[in-house]
Amino acid sequence: MATENTNLSACDPCAGNPDDAANSLSTETAGAPDAAAPACAPDAGASSDEARPAGEPLPREEGAGDSPSASCVSGQADAGCAEAASEAVASERTAPGAVVTAADALQEPAAESAADAPDTPSDSTEEEQHRQQVDFADEEAELAARQAGLDLGEETPEEAGEPATDDGDYAGRTKEELVDLFAALLAEKPVQTLRRDAEAIKIAFYKLHRADGEALRRRFAEQNGEDAVFVPVPDASEARLKDLFREYRRRRDEFIAGLDAVKEANLKVKQQLIDELRELVDSDETVGHTFNRFRELQQRWRETGPVPQQYVKDLWETYNLHVENFYNFIKINKELRDLDLKRNYEQKTALCESAEALADEPSVIEAFRKLQKLHDEWRETGPVANEYKEALWERFKEASSRVNKRHQAYFEEIKAEQQRNLELKAELCSRAEELLAQPMTTRKEWNRASDRLLEVQKVWKTIGFAPKKDNNRIYERFRGACDRFFEAKRAYYAGLKSEMEHNLALKNEICLAAEALARSEEWKKTTDELIALQARWKEVGPVPRRHSDQIWKRFRAACDSFFERKNKHFSAVDGQYEENLRLKEALLEEMEAADAASAGFEAIRDFQRRWTEIGFVPIKRKEAMQKRYKAAVDRLFEALRGSERDRSMNRFKEKVSTLRSTGDKRLRTERDRLYGKVRQLEQEIALLENNIGFFARSKNAEALVADVRQKIERAKAEMQAAIEKVRLIDRGEQ
Repeated sequence: MATENTNLSACDPCAGNPDDAANSLSTETAGAPDAAAPACAPDAGASSDEARPAGEPLPREEGAGDSPSASCVSGQADAGCAEAASEAVASERTAPGAVVTAADALQEPAAESAADAPDTPSDSTEEEQHRQQVDFADEEAELAARQAGLDLGEETPEEAGEPATDDGDYAGRTKEELVDLFAALLAEKPVQTLRRDAEAIKIAFYKLHRADGEALRRRFAEQNGEDAVFVPVPDASEARLKDLFREYRRRRDEFIAGLDAVKEANLKVKQQLIDELRELVDSDETVGHTFNRFRELQQRWRETGPVPQQYVKDLWETYNLHVENFYNFIKINKELRDLDLKRNYEQKTALCESAEALADEPSVIEAFRKLQKLHDEWRETGPVANEYKEALWERFKEASSRVNKRHQAYFEEIKAEQQRNLELKAELCSRAEELLAQPMTTRKEWNRASDRLLEVQKVWKTIGFAPKKDNNRIYERFRGACDRFFEAKRAYYAGLKSEMEHNLALKNEICLAAEALARSEEWKKTTDELIALQARWKEVGPVPRRHSDQIWKRFRAACDSFFERKNKHFSAVDGQYEENLRLKEALLEEMEAADAASAGFEAIRDFQRRWTEIGFVPIKRKEAMQKRYKAAVDRLFEALRGSERDRSMNRFKEKVSTLRSTGDKRLRTERDRLYGKVRQLEQEIALLENNIGFFARSKNAEALVADVRQKIERAKAEMQAAIEKVRLIDRGEQ
C-alpha cells in the first residue's frame, strides 16, 4: 500500500519566541513518516506585557557636594579645628572605599552581551528600547529634591555628628508614613538635631515619588501613546512635605540666628569676667576671699558658651594673661598657691596621658574630635609651676602633633583619591560621549552601544567622590551625555513604529491564509503551503508588543489545527506499516537466498515489482530496509553483469523497455533530462579545467590540482554514462 510521501511535523511546541525562531518544516524524500509530531501546546514562551524599567534618565551623583574640606594643621587648637572636625565626620561616613584604578575602571567588557546576536526581527523591540540602566535611584532622588526646593545648604558645626533617628532606617515606609514621621520629629526634637533625619527622609520620599511618577507615565503612554503629553498629577504628600520643610528651615534659621545672638551675649559675659579678673588682682580683700572669687570666676568662664569665631583667640590670650597675673599676685600665700599649682599639674598630666592615648584610637575623625575637647580642657586648667610648665606643654603638644599629622594625612589621602576619582569620571564622560557620537542605524548597533553605556554606568557607581568643587559639575556632564544617548535611542525606536504596524497587517494576512488551509486534506500540498507561510512569518519582523502574543497564538492555532488532523490521519496507517515491514523482511530473505545466475533478469524485475507494491514501512526502519534492499539488488545484478556500470545500464535498459512497452511519455522526459545533464557536466568540466590554472598559483597547489583533476575524471565518466543512455533511448526510437 503506497501512501503520500510527506513530513508530519507541526509547529515546534517548545518554541519560546515566535518571531525570533519561527518554526520550520521539512519534507522527506522517500518512505513514510516515523510518527506524528505533537500538536502545538500553549505558547508558554510568548511575550507578555510584563513590567519593564523605564531606565532612561540618569540621576544626580550620590552625595554630590558633600566632600570634606582640608584638615587643621598640626598644633592648631582653636575653635576653627572643631568646625573642620565636624565637616570631617560627615566625610568619614561617606568616605570612598577601595581606590579604583584607571586600568580596572575603564577596561572594556570581557564579553559582548546579547546585543551581539544577529540583527533579526523580533517582538522584543520595545524591551530593547527600555533596557534597564544601572540603579541611580538615590542620586536621582537627591536631584529631584533639590529641584523641588528642598536643599538644606551647608551643615553647621552644631548639626554635625548628630545621628539619624532609628539609625536612618526609612526603607519600607510609604510616602505618607515618611511625612508623618518627619512631622513628629519636627514637633518633638530640637531643630539642630534633625539635619540627618531630614536628609534621609527627603531621599527616601523622592525615591518613592519618582518611582510612582514613572509608573504613572508608563501607564499613560501605554493607554495614549508615547507621543501624548503626560502632565503629572499633584501629590498631596509632596505638598505636605514641602510645607514641613519650610517650617523646618524657618525654625533652623531662627536657631542659627539665635545662636549668633547667644554667642554675642557670651562674648560680653566673658569680657566682663576678664574685667572682674583684672579687678581681682587690685583688690584689698584677704587672700582666702580673693582665691574663692577667682574660683568662682573660673567656673563662670567654663559655664559660659561659645563666642563668635573671630574673637576666640584674642579672648583666650587675654584671659590666660590675667590668670597668670592672678597667680603672681598671690605668691605671698605660697601654701595656697602651691596647692593649686599641684592640682593643675595633675589635671594637665592626665590631659597629656589622654592625648597620648589617642594614638591608638581607630577612627581618625574621632581622635581629632576628642583632641579638640582636650585642648578646651587644657585652656580652662590653670597654670603649673614654672619648672614643669615648658616640659608639660611640650609633652601635650607632641601628643597633639601626632593626632593632627594623622588627621592631616587622612584628608590628604582623601584629596588625592578624590582627584583620581575626578580623572576616572572625566574618562567615563568621554566614553559616554563617544558612544553618542557613533553612527547607529540598526537595533543591534543601538543595543551593543546601550550595553556598553550600562557598563560605563556600573563603573561610575564604583568610583567615590570627586573634589567638592568638581563633584556636581562632573556628574552633570555624565548625566547629560547619558540623557542625550537615550533620547536619541528613543527617537530611533519611535521611527520603527510605522514599520511594526505594517508588520502587523502582514501577519494578519498570513493568519487568514493559514486559517483558510486549516481544514484542507491535501496533506502534502497544504504542508508545503504552511511551510511557506511560516517562512514568510519569520521574514516579516516584529509587531507592536501589545499585539505580539495575540497574533502569534492565532497563527499557531491555525497551524496546529491542520497538523493535528494530519497526524490523526497518518496514525491510522501505522498498523499497515508494520505489516509492510514483515512482508518486506520476508521478501529480502527470499532475494538474499536467490541464485541470480539461474533466475535471470526477469526474476530480479519481479523482486523489484513486489517490493514496490508492498508500500511504506515505519520511518525508524526505513533507512535500514532500503540499505538491505539495495544490497540485495546489487548482489543480484553483480551476479548477472559483474560491473557497476553494467548493472546501471542493465537497470536503465529494463526501465527503458518497460516505459517503451507501455507507451509512457516519461521516456522522452528522461531523454531530455539526460541530455540536459550532459550539457551541465560539460560546463562543469570546462569550469574545473579553467580552475586548474588558478589553483596552480595557490599554496598547496599540488593537492588542490590533484583534487580538481579527480573531480574532472568523475564528471567525464558520469557524462559518458549519460551519453550512452541517450544513445540507448535513441536506438529504440529508430
